[in-house]
Amino acid sequence: MASDNSPSFWDHLDELRSVIIRSLIVWAACFMLLFVLKRYLFLFLFAPASSEFVSYRLMCRLAVWLHLPSLCPSAFEVSFINVELAAQFVVHLQAAFWGGMVLASPFIVYQLYGFVLPALYERERRYFGSVLVSAILLFLCGVLLNYFIIFPFTFRFLGTYQVYEGVVNQISLTSYIGAILSMSLIMGLLFEIPILAYFFARMGIITAEMLKRYRRHAILAIVILAAVITPTGDAFTLMLVSVPIWLLYELSIWIVKRQGRLALTGNNNHNL
Repeated sequence: MASDNSPSFWDHLDELRSVIIRSLIVWAACFMLLFVLKRYLFLFLFAPASSEFVSYRLMCRLAVWLHLPSLCPSAFEVSFINVELAAQFVVHLQAAFWGGMVLASPFIVYQLYGFVLPALYERERRYFGSVLVSAILLFLCGVLLNYFIIFPFTFRFLGTYQVYEGVVNQISLTSYIGAILSMSLIMGLLFEIPILAYFFARMGIITAEMLKRYRRHAILAIVILAAVITPTGDAFTLMLVSVPIWLLYELSIWIVKRQGRLALTGNNNHNL
C-alpha cells in the first residue's frame, strides 16, 4: 500500500499553533508600539473633540463654496474629567489593545489565509482571497467614516447640548473613549454587509430579486438608523451617513446577482 504523504491532524494542529503564536507576537508588538506612543495615540483619538478638526474645517470650506454659512460648524469647547483612580491607565491599555488589533489585522488575516489555503480548491482560493481583502478594506472604510464624519458631528451635538445654562458638560474619559471605540466597531461591522450578502447568496438564503423587492424598506431603515447614529438634526450630516450605507446595499444587490450567475454557470458546466 502506498504511503499517504498528506499532513496528519497533528500536523495541521501544529501549523495552527504556529499561526496563532505569530499572530499574537505581531499583535503584542503593535500593542507595545501604541502603548509607548501614548501622546500620538491620544492626539489621534481626541482630535474629533476639537473645533479645529479637519472635518469641521472642510465643512466650513464647503459652506463658503455653496454660500450656505449655516453648514459651517461653530467653534466649541468641551472639557474632559476623570473620576476613577485607575481609569486613565485602563483607558490607555484599552486604546493600545484595540489599536494594536487594527494594526495587526492584515498580518493576522494573511496568516489565517495561508493556513486555510491548502484545503481549498483552485476556484475557491481566488474567491476566498478576494473576500478576505474586501472584508478588511470595508471594515477600515467603516472605521474611517465613523472617525471623520459620524463620531465628530455626533460628539459635537451631544457634547455641547444643554438643557439648562447652569449645567456644564464635562465628559468623562471612559465615556468618550468607549463611545469612539464602540461606534468605530459598529460602523466597521455595518460595512461588512456586502460580505454577509455574498455568503447568504452562496447558501441560497437571499437573492438579488429579494433585495430589490425590499429596497424601499431597506432605504427607510437606513435613514432611521442614520438618524439614530447621528442625532445632529441637520439633513446634510444625515445624508453623509445614509448614502454610504445605501451604496453598500446596492453593492450587495450586485454581488448577490453576480453570485447567482456564477452558480448557474457552474451548474451548467457540471451538467455538461
